Amino acid sequence: MPATQTVPGTEGSHPPSFETVWAALQELTASQKETDRQMKETDRRLKETERIIKESQRETDRIMKEGKDDFYKRIGSLTNLFGDFTLGMVAPKLCEKFIDFKFVFPRANLNVVVNDKKNDISFEIDIMLENGDTAMLVEVKTKLTEERINKHIKRLEKMRKHANLHGDKRTFFGAVAGFAVTDEVRKIALEEGFYLIEPDGENFIITPPNGEPKEW
Repeated sequence: MPATQTVPGTEGSHPPSFETVWAALQELTASQKETDRQMKETDRRLKETERIIKESQRETDRIMKEGKDDFYKRIGSLTNLFGDFTLGMVAPKLCEKFIDFKFVFPRANLNVVVNDKKNDISFEIDIMLENGDTAMLVEVKTKLTEERINKHIKRLEKMRKHANLHGDKRTFFGAVAGFAVTDEVRKIALEEGFYLIEPDGENFIITPPNGEPKEW
């Protein structure tokens, strides 16, 4: 019978016992649980940090909004004051200036309000130049824009509707005045059939519309 051979280097080695394997598994499980706990804690801290950042952002937005609202309120007050000053400065000379365009207006009324509740027609007119047959509705703005021009068109349409309902046969014309007018807005105003009023040194000039002035 052949002698049993032993592989070099394995003399005296034994497979690990159940207790050793179990202890290693227990240690591995405990390590995994600790890793999971740390990851959950990290996730919790990240979420808390995100919550704090969002709350800070909301508070910052609120403060900025309140600051903007206050800023715009102040700008609005200054604009209104400047607008009133502009009306008082322009209105007295308008009647005289429009004589050059064959309009004779003996009256210039400021801040005319039409409030026809029965027919649901309400609007305001900065300056209204009048005679027995014709009226010129003038919109005065520090900065004239295309939006303001479109609103003035609607205002004249309301004026025409209101006049028709009350037997007013006058012809209505439109004019827009602005201290700041871009070339594009100037072109739009004149193409819409409006007279354009702009400052010229210590005085102002009136530019007639392209073609015939529009009538309402």
